[in-house]
Formats: sequence, structure tokens, C-alpha cells
Amino acid sequence: MKYLVLLLAWTMPVVAWLSNTGVFGPTNGAISNQYPTLIVAAGYAFAIWGPIFVLDVIYGTWQCLDRSADRVLRRIRPLTAAGFALTSLWMVVFSQQWFWLALAIIWLSLACLLGAAWQVSHTARHPRGRWWQWLPLSLHAGWVSLAAFLNLAQVIVAFRLLSVSHMLPWTLVLFGLAGLLVLTAIARMRGNPWYTLAVLWGLAGVYVAQRASHLDGAAIAAGAALLLAAAALALSLWQLRRKPPARGSAHRVGNRR
Repeated sequence: MKYLVLLLAWTMPVVAWLSNTGVFGPTNGAISNQYPTLIVAAGYAFAIWGPIFVLDVIYGTWQCLDRSADRVLRRIRPLTAAGFALTSLWMVVFSQQWFWLALAIIWLSLACLLGAAWQVSHTARHPRGRWWQWLPLSLHAGWVSLAAFLNLAQVIVAFRLLSVSHMLPWTLVLFGLAGLLVLTAIARMRGNPWYTLAVLWGLAGVYVAQRASHLDGAAIAAGAALLLAAAALALSLWQLRRKPPARGSAHRVGNRR
């Protein structure tokens, strides 16, 4: 399994390069421009994929060379392998404009990556995980947490499932759902700063894009992105300041009952 993770980690940047050269069809940016939404981020924000892919390659290589008896690492290998494979597959499928399939793939990849990041954040031996596990998986999961909702918004616009002339009402619902997801993840992962950093980067990109947008409701959408970013930052800082529960405390409490 570790060699499969290594292969899939290296596959992602290769597929991304091929996708950006138009091998699989129109680039992701070109397709996104055809279906403008109130939750899309500015183009520069997608540059985060570069660091994500580099760090994923570091993770894939290091986990292959690691010889320690790390049970968490063994447990998350199937999740990381699936998350990496689905990330590559999404780039190909989205370029083909198979939007429903792409939507299913990105949500499956998010589930895998969040599961892996959560386990690394809660391992007993490394309270916040060894950096080469914790940083890449958390950053990847954080970005995909927002990208999944962007993909959903584009599907809504592409198939005109809801109003495309008055997108603000359903966009605010998406912001609310995205907030529920990311704030829950931040709380469950003890304020995970790398997950939070990716979320803040994405929301800053949404704010910049919507401030410059001429779509109806864009200014309110920009404010919603800023509000969610502030909430994510505050929750992360609060969680990081909290002391982790002492080992055995739950056991002692149980014995006193």
C-alpha cells in the first residue's frame, strides 16, 4: 500500500500539468469562467495547489521510507491513497465537463482526506501528528473543503437547478453549510492550523473575487466569506490555546461515579 500512496502522490502534479496544458479538454479555469458563481475564488487562490502537491509528494515519499511502527500511518494509507487518486481523477473528469461525476468525486475525496487529517490530528503518540503527515493532509483537506462547495455551486449554475440571475439566497445557504463543515472540522481537529490556513486562503480568495464581481449580491457574498474567515480564525486560535485533556482523566472521572 505504501508504494501505491507514493505513486499516487507523484501522479497528482503530473495530471495537473497535463490538465493545465489542455490535454484532457478545457482547463479548469476556462470551465469555471463559463459558470460564474458568488462563491468562486480569485484566480490566484488556486495557486495553493502547487504547495499542496509538493507537500503531498513529500508525504508520499517519506511514508514510503518510514520504518517506525506507526499504526496511525498504516491506518490512513488507504484513505490517502483514495484521496490522492480521486484528486487526479477529478481533474480529468472536470475537464471533460462530466459535472455530476466530478461533484461525486470531489466529495468522496474530501471524505477521505478529512478522515486522514482527523486521525493524524488525534494520534496519541503525536498529539498533532508528525509534520510531514499533519501539514500536507491538513492543507489538502482544508482547500478541498471549500472547493467542494465551489464545485456544487458550478453544478447548480451549469444545469440551472436554481436561479442564476438571483444567486444570493442559495449561495448564502452554501456559505452556511460550508461554515458548518469547516468549523466542525476545526473544532474536531483541535484547531488544526494548517487546515485553517487553507480555509482562510480560500475564503480570502472568495472575498477578493466577489469584491471585484459585478454579479448581483456579490458584495454580500464577499462579506459572508469575510465573516466565515473570521469565525474560522477565532475558533482555531481558541482551540489551540486550550490544553489537551490529560491522559487518564476520563478514566479517573469514570471511577468517581
